[in-house]
Amino acid sequence: MSTKSTSPTADFTGWRAALWPIHNFELKKFLPLAFIMFCLLFNYTLLRDTKDTLVVNSAGAGAITFLKLYCVTPAAILFVIIYAKLTNIFSRENVFYIVVGPFVVFFALFGFVIYPNLAALHPSQEAVMALQIAYPRLSGFIDIYAYWAFSLFYVFAEIWGSAMIALMFWQFANYIVRMKESKRFYGLFAVIGNFSLVLSGQFVSICSGETVQQYFSTKEAAWEFSVYLLMGGVTVFGFLAMFIYRWIYTNVLTDKRYFDPAEQNHPVKKKEKPSLVESCKIIFRSPELGLIAILIMAYGITINLVEVQFKHQLGLFYSGDKGGYNFFMGQYSTLTGILTILFGLFVGSNILRRVSWFKAAVITPLVISVGGGLFFLFTFAEEIAEYALHTFSLGAVVAATFLGAAIVIISKAIKYILFDATKEMAYIPLNDELKTKGKAAVDVIGGRAGKAGGAFVQNMLLIAFATKDVVLIAPYAFVVFVVICLLWLIAVKALSKRVDAAVKLREKEAKHA
Repeated sequence: MSTKSTSPTADFTGWRAALWPIHNFELKKFLPLAFIMFCLLFNYTLLRDTKDTLVVNSAGAGAITFLKLYCVTPAAILFVIIYAKLTNIFSRENVFYIVVGPFVVFFALFGFVIYPNLAALHPSQEAVMALQIAYPRLSGFIDIYAYWAFSLFYVFAEIWGSAMIALMFWQFANYIVRMKESKRFYGLFAVIGNFSLVLSGQFVSICSGETVQQYFSTKEAAWEFSVYLLMGGVTVFGFLAMFIYRWIYTNVLTDKRYFDPAEQNHPVKKKEKPSLVESCKIIFRSPELGLIAILIMAYGITINLVEVQFKHQLGLFYSGDKGGYNFFMGQYSTLTGILTILFGLFVGSNILRRVSWFKAAVITPLVISVGGGLFFLFTFAEEIAEYALHTFSLGAVVAATFLGAAIVIISKAIKYILFDATKEMAYIPLNDELKTKGKAAVDVIGGRAGKAGGAFVQNMLLIAFATKDVVLIAPYAFVVFVVICLLWLIAVKALSKRVDAAVKLREKEAKHA
């Protein structure tokens, strides 16, 4: 085998450099990692679409703000505490199985045991109505109780998105991918992984649309069967991810061409792992982790403010039809995947390799700022809305639904390709301690704090205006949106200086090694 074909530093030219800058001998390492991302994202799409369908069509979009703030955030904090304890007791490999396994089992139980018995498990409508009349200001909390199975599903699904992708996958990738490989691997990880959005989106649509509904006399009966199919898919792909993870440990990490523990960035001396309190001290002492946390929280708050408005319009559009709502979400996921693949294949990976970290990282906040701003203006600026509706001959709900969907799809595609990749690149120069427990706290708690922040703003506004109609609070949510976008841009600039300095230091150390 020639030196050129096996050297990880060999240059690519032409279309190979733009579309597939991976050496043939690296496929044994690259593809399994990409397949793990594929499985985790496949499940993420199924769970994300289903959780929104269940909650919006039972309690309304306003219930999402209560769930995120009062249920998901405490659960995420508890998850981090448990995760930190597990890392002190078990090996890195076993922690993956211990964390992923219970989630997969819960979703299987929800689909095949809990959902078919909702009538017996949920409180009666009469009891819920009596509580709503007696305690009108606590209606959001009453909805959580009234649909507790959906609330629990929502919490597990939300934590899956943060923990399995942002933490379990990317921490593993950062552990075994070298810095010189990351600029070629990371952009393509997202491209390969997002093929799952296309397939999972179509899977959701097939399971929820007329393909299934034609065999049942009622839409509710068809939807129950759809839940069986969806949760069956989650179970299969969850166990497949664990199988591939095990294969990497036994077939890739044993080969020094792909992984050498001695090459770990800034290795720390072997000692007893620190406690959770000591880990928190490490986080607070790291400016890099603080800035990364701001980026994650800013994304969470801004996209949450936009999505709640969008989901409210979508709920109005389908008027309680769970199958139709989920069918739309499946198509939404498919379009997100297609756009992500095209953007990553022809633009994103080249941006990561050819421009500075700052220029790549600043694109996401700029796109969300402009797109989200336009959507907010459309929802509460009557003159703009009336002109658009007259021009395109659309109904208000239809126009708001499809405009919101387009903006969120574009924002998500750019997030998957550029935001995630640049955020993970910022972790690589850090030492192993910061990349494990520090990353766990920043990614999971930071992500939850971002979503909880957006939920808190909307929650307080809904209570203050004594309404469940999120459109009425849109002008005030827009002000918060603009402020957070400005803070996001400032944080990107500050972090870029530290990333550039760390990369130069690593390159200098490599030359002298």
